[in-house]
Amino acid sequence: MEVAKLNENIKFLRKKFGYTQETFAEAIGIKRSLVGAYEEGRADPRLNNLLRMSELFNVSVHTLISKDVSQLTDEDLHMSSEDGARILSITVDSQDRENIELIPQKASAGYLNGYADPDYIESMPRFQLPMLPQNATYRAFEISGDSMLPLQSGTIIIGKYIDNVSDIKNGKTYVLLSKEEGVVYKRVFNYVGENGMLFLVSDNKAYSPYQVDAKHIIEVWESKAYISINFPDATGNSSDMNISELTAIVANLQNEIVKLKESK
Repeated sequence: MEVAKLNENIKFLRKKFGYTQETFAEAIGIKRSLVGAYEEGRADPRLNNLLRMSELFNVSVHTLISKDVSQLTDEDLHMSSEDGARILSITVDSQDRENIELIPQKASAGYLNGYADPDYIESMPRFQLPMLPQNATYRAFEISGDSMLPLQSGTIIIGKYIDNVSDIKNGKTYVLLSKEEGVVYKRVFNYVGENGMLFLVSDNKAYSPYQVDAKHIIEVWESKAYISINFPDATGNSSDMNISELTAIVANLQNEIVKLKESK
């Protein structure tokens, strides 16, 4: 099957769903002249506009940009949960540079429902940090509580988007979005290859490590920087643990889980 161009797919789907260029432009929130530019191949849609088209037509972005949709049946056309990787919603500034969207602590519960909604992401505060490498996507999360001391409640963690849970490195800190936990910031140990689990460890010894099923992880953000108005204590903190201690704790926890399963 010959692969159609994106502009041809947009035009085909617009007509298939009964939109004029004017009504289609209104549906995805752009100017009519831009629709004409897309369909004539004079301009390529930004990611957020592709996502809106994907939702409007109920067709995955992967299908929209890589297949000849005029040759697909309705069953093959509509998106399925197995149709390629998820496309991350982002925002850009006036110079087409990706922003860093900030997810405040009070908005973290809503993020579980709105993480894939371009309009929700666009409603979040956003900023730029030019010192970060520009070949990645970043997001900022405000943490709460004292489980990751010396980083205090209210600290902003800036994370780099990681496509695959399997790429998590043992002992590094990550912001994870999961179905059960919502948004959490923890030190993570990767046992996906062995039993499909991740072990989440707090830097504060008062909090016990726990495991989560990697299948329930929606997003992974590798911590790259933090912003805080509170400076760390120069004398250190009694809750700090080194990686060797953490690894030993996780290994012991793994053994206890195995013994518990064997005893059942």
